Amino acid sequence: MRLSTKGRYAVMAMADVATHSEGRPVSLADVAERQGISLSYLEQLFGKLRKGGLVKSVRGPGGGYLLAREVGETRVSDIILAVDEPISTTRCHSGSPAGCHLDKSRCLTHDLWEELGSRIYVFLSSVSLADICDRRVGRLARSSEEGTGPVAAE
Repeated sequence: MRLSTKGRYAVMAMADVATHSEGRPVSLADVAERQGISLSYLEQLFGKLRKGGLVKSVRGPGGGYLLAREVGETRVSDIILAVDEPISTTRCHSGSPAGCHLDKSRCLTHDLWEELGSRIYVFLSSVSLADICDRRVGRLARSSEEGTGPVAAE
């Protein structure tokens, strides 16, 4: 899967804002310090998150960022996609008939990796910031393995 630090850091920072906001804007400097992420990198990410409608900025003294949606309505997949991070497990472009081989054919395992990518997307779509903040993610994964969770309900 091609998930760089951009997607991971965006999710970490959004979870930080969700945890520390308490109805007040959270400064990116505070998020950077708590999460060990460069402030300039966070500024870039939050610009994309704002354009994606996931956060609102508050200017001036005491300013910072607030979640634009309820914590339970913000999905991990939304965050990752907002920062232009593809959720892909193949080298091919999703939906393209051309494969990753030099002759543009698809490899024998293409369908396997494409299905894995779909399941990852379904899982990340089933996880909200509230699940992360309330430490329910491990339980979500276990329930889907047992056939009772959101992934199994496809």
